[in-house]
Amino acid sequence: MSSVAIRHLNTAAPDFEAEFQRVLHWSAETDHAIEERVAGILKDVQQRGDAAVIDYTNRFDGMQAESMTALELTREELKAAFEAITPAQRSALEAAAKRVRSYHERQLQACGLSWSYRDEDGTLLGQKVTPLDRVGIYVPGGKAAYPSSVLMNAIPAHVAGVGEIIMVVPTPKGEKNALVLAAAYVAGVSRAFTIGGAQAVGALAYGTATVPRVDKVTGPGNAYVASAKRRVFGQVGIDMIAGPSEILVLADGTTPPDWVAMDLFSQAEHDELAQSILLSPDGLAGRPRRADPDAGHGRSLRDQQPHRAGAPRSQLVRPAPLGAAAAPRRGDLPRRLHQRKLGRLLRRAEPRAADLGHRALLVAAGRLRLPEALQPDRGERAGRADAGRDRC
Repeated sequence: MSSVAIRHLNTAAPDFEAEFQRVLHWSAETDHAIEERVAGILKDVQQRGDAAVIDYTNRFDGMQAESMTALELTREELKAAFEAITPAQRSALEAAAKRVRSYHERQLQACGLSWSYRDEDGTLLGQKVTPLDRVGIYVPGGKAAYPSSVLMNAIPAHVAGVGEIIMVVPTPKGEKNALVLAAAYVAGVSRAFTIGGAQAVGALAYGTATVPRVDKVTGPGNAYVASAKRRVFGQVGIDMIAGPSEILVLADGTTPPDWVAMDLFSQAEHDELAQSILLSPDGLAGRPRRADPDAGHGRSLRDQQPHRAGAPRSQLVRPAPLGAAAAPRRGDLPRRLHQRKLGRLLRRAEPRAADLGHRALLVAAGRLRLPEALQPDRGERAGRADAGRDRC
């Protein structure tokens, strides 16, 4: 697996602002093109149903399905995938499923129960919590596949008492991720289809002759999936409009480099439209230079996350020694200048409507502290947590 070079910017450089703007640039025309294309796909799925889903799946995922039967995963196939993975992987899935279930069961006990009472004039008041009949979960399965998405969407639905869970997951060129299928088996998914993109969201929202219409669609996806969920909202419920895969890590020399690498990795692995930025006041006492999927962890991640050829790989950064001119020394720039630039960096890190280009970026910013206005107040944070508990 080839490593990927990481781009470096320095806040002390005279062209920093221009170069950083270039990294963040995204064309509004691209957003418009995605919206128009998604609108066409959803309209076609609503009108032609299964036939449209098959056409788009064959076109976008390189499949050769002739019917929806070829795109549905049976319970036996999910079980076979679970039995085919390694004992360690089975154990990991079961342990993760147990923890997710335990958490949401406690959540249900704390805040999700029905209750009622009669007030002074005898009026019956209260709330009744009723689970949905059927939900659809979208699971990424193309350039990056996540069994965790299956567990975190299907298990809470089970805990809530949802009657039927329909999973859709793309399988480009017919390549199925065994861990995703095994997770669907562990999580108790009712039915699963190997379809993705806007056509999958449309099939769940409108229903087809084969894919049952659901009450709510949950789960992450790319820009096309996010746009489709936005458009079908109202026809069905949705969890949220997932933003772009972005992360800004602010780390000084006291932060373990492996922790920073994993945080960057968690977003950079999603696809080539993800962006990871490391803002390093002290250069982390070491400077990431190239991405390496196996750095510092003693075991390969490749077997855990199979990817199709040519897709972006899961990446970790391996620190290398700082060069003499790698980052400004303490006091090289006035503190106020650093604070102004840091504030702009943090504001620009807010999610935007469209994904950005896949890049890992290191910003060397000299010695600085967060402005007091941006520093979290521990007392206020604790107060908010207490208030949340009181509401339940």
